[in-house]
Amino acid sequence: MSRLERMRQQMLEDKIDAYVVIRPENGRYLSGFSGGEATLYITLEKAFLLTDFRYIEQAKAQAPEFEVIKTGQDHFAFLEEIGLNAQRVGFEGDFITYVDYGQLNDAFRQAELLSLPNLVSHLRSVKDKSEIELIRQAVRIADGAFAETLKTIEIGQTEEEIGLNLEFSMRRAGASGGSFDFIIASGVRSAMPHGTASSKRIQLGEFLTMDFGAIYQGYCSDITRTIFLGDPGDKHRKVYETVLAAQRAGIKAVEPGRTGKEVDAVARKLIDEAGYGDYFGHGLGHSVGLAIHEGPNLNIREERVLEPGMVVTVEPGIYIPDWGGVRIEDIVLVTENGCEVLTQAPKEFIILE
Repeated sequence: MSRLERMRQQMLEDKIDAYVVIRPENGRYLSGFSGGEATLYITLEKAFLLTDFRYIEQAKAQAPEFEVIKTGQDHFAFLEEIGLNAQRVGFEGDFITYVDYGQLNDAFRQAELLSLPNLVSHLRSVKDKSEIELIRQAVRIADGAFAETLKTIEIGQTEEEIGLNLEFSMRRAGASGGSFDFIIASGVRSAMPHGTASSKRIQLGEFLTMDFGAIYQGYCSDITRTIFLGDPGDKHRKVYETVLAAQRAGIKAVEPGRTGKEVDAVARKLIDEAGYGDYFGHGLGHSVGLAIHEGPNLNIREERVLEPGMVVTVEPGIYIPDWGGVRIEDIVLVTENGCEVLTQAPKEFIILE
């Protein structure tokens, strides 16, 4: 069954006869179109891709299941013309702007508009074989970049320089770019879970956390490794080994039928028992695909059940203010009987003298 057929099946279940797509990753997933400025309008019988003149030929080549319509940049003005008497129209209520909603409402004055933000994202959560292979390649690129960059790290380098080396390595290997702003945080900054690369120079006696990923043909990877510069103390070793044990336990807990909440609890329990529960304040992981953060998540609130084909991160951390922090992250594929760890970069405690 094609993605468009699955989409229409879901529309029938949700009792809608049309759906408007503007989120780029949703549009790419359903149509194959990777350009900008596109709106999809899907009914139970027809599928339209609205874009401006810059992308017409690209859209025709990439989206053969869709009728490509040339518009200006105001796609909503054209929806009224092709509305096909829709009575119940779904849209991405978590993404559309207030202005766009007003235009959408104008285009479908006689229809009932329904916010169904999870319709496409739920379809995207289970990856097909082609998607999994693209994610595997994005992971391989990130793994290789870590190995190359590790050889170049020197005391006195800035965090920004390390981030640039990671990105250059990934681009040389075929990535179109980084999948997010890299988190490169050393010393006390490593206690910042989202400490993006700064001009700080790395020094002996510090943790260095590197959280990065590659985009390959639209699909993302996400990896975190924490290393130590110099001679680690007992506390450094304890914190690292605690995070590593929690991460391995979390991976072991990933299997079909378990909720994200249940998997999170397994890793969180180990960190709590080690006395660091107050220093692990985020969820254990998230799904990855065309976007770096997708659903379902692995956190204390996630009730959705894992299914084969889902791809999630497992990334516990301990962050102690004014001291430092550790995070270790792998990408994991949910399989029929458990999971497969896609990330192959070493995660034993790496110490650079």
